[in-house]
Amino acid sequence: MSSRIYKAVFLFLSVIAIGVIGYSHFFGFSIVNGLYMAVITISTVGFGEVQPLDDNAKLFTVFLILSSIGIYGYVVAVISEYLSNSTLMEELRIKKTLKKIEKLEGHTIVCGYGRNGRQAAAKLKNFKKSCVVIERSPELLKEMEEEGFLGIEGDATDDDVLLKAGIKSAENLITALPSDADNLYVVLSTRQLNTKIAIVSRATNESTQKKLKIAGADKVIMPDKLGGDHMASLVVTPDLVEFVNRISLDGENSANLEEISVEDLPKKFLMKSIRDLDLRRKTGCSVIGYVTGEGDYTINPSSDMILEPKSNLILLGRPEQIAKIKEVF
Repeated sequence: MSSRIYKAVFLFLSVIAIGVIGYSHFFGFSIVNGLYMAVITISTVGFGEVQPLDDNAKLFTVFLILSSIGIYGYVVAVISEYLSNSTLMEELRIKKTLKKIEKLEGHTIVCGYGRNGRQAAAKLKNFKKSCVVIERSPELLKEMEEEGFLGIEGDATDDDVLLKAGIKSAENLITALPSDADNLYVVLSTRQLNTKIAIVSRATNESTQKKLKIAGADKVIMPDKLGGDHMASLVVTPDLVEFVNRISLDGENSANLEEISVEDLPKKFLMKSIRDLDLRRKTGCSVIGYVTGEGDYTINPSSDMILEPKSNLILLGRPEQIAKIKEVF
């Protein structure tokens, strides 16, 4: 469609140029008078000639009128098709989406809007985390936009598509494509484009897990395996599973777990102990986990544990207690 529009514009300008050259070069008109004659002839407005026309000039004028009528018809047909197919509105929508993505910093890119990608995007939305979804299917793209997500139509294995999604300024990437090979390719491309980004990848086969880790994925999830483990746990330890479900992360307003960075706390607490925070008295929350900067986890850490740089605390509390953390710190 773009090429046809360019062609229509070219033809329209060409017939004007032919008229100007014809009148000025062959029939003694000045450039301005030649342009004037070409425009009034092509537009058929009916103004008088600036000087008398001989027979050859009249025949040239007839040729110019007939040519312009054919080109007018072509231009109108192209414009009508362009507008009727909503191409203009679609291009404006895409440009508007890309401008919004360009302004994002620290967002999450979700590759694929299938079952897993849809759940990931919904979870991010619950926590008011900005995300961009990459999806090939126009139908799914339309569906995700109705849900309020920023979406890009394209192949996530294409570097250009990843760049459009803001891969260089993104903080996280979730690749939930149905093919392990595609996920592997996305992880490789992403790690090359952004060495600091955190990557979570879906995997179908256990043999692919190690490959994805080597390629650069920080976490590899096997949904089918997790689903089977969860169903077995409901049989073996149903009360424990129900308790865990109740403290799971459902959304910002109903969260019972929260992860905070030590560096987000006031600087006076850096290299102090967990006891010095006095979280239990101030907020009612309990520290149930400690994650070092190297990614080592400590469950139910001692109150004497030192808060080192780049470490995180995992807190447990009721929704109102979790909300109080932001007020206190």
